[in-house]
Amino acid sequence: QVQLVESGGGLVQAGGSLRLSCAASGRTLSSYAMGWFRRTPGKGREFVSTISGSGSSTVYADSVKGRFTISRDNAETTAYLQMNNLKPDDTAFYYCAAAPARYGLPTSSWAYDYWGRGTQVTVSS
Repeated sequence: QVQLVESGGGLVQAGGSLRLSCAASGRTLSSYAMGWFRRTPGKGREFVSTISGSGSSTVYADSVKGRFTISRDNAETTAYLQMNNLKPDDTAFYYCAAAPARYGLPTSSWAYDYWGRGTQVTVSS
């Protein structure tokens, strides 16, 4: 059974940075795209970013482009989301997820088979 565990969330002031990690266990996910989503009470679940199995291709939501960087280390079976210049609007519960390679770089949650339990990110103004 695949398990994804997020860490690195917390409270930060606007303009600050956080680095989220997503550790995978249970099977090899090197061929899976790894994605990050976030959920807020007002907006629901929102796509943030995704990265291909090889790490060579990435996609970002317009709202985070230029501020967030997704990466992965297949040797450590971990995906990362470096978040810089954080804004109060980035406050959300952040989830990582894994999607089979046949879906390419999916921005829709339905393509993702495995999900972590999430980590809270709170950005104060």
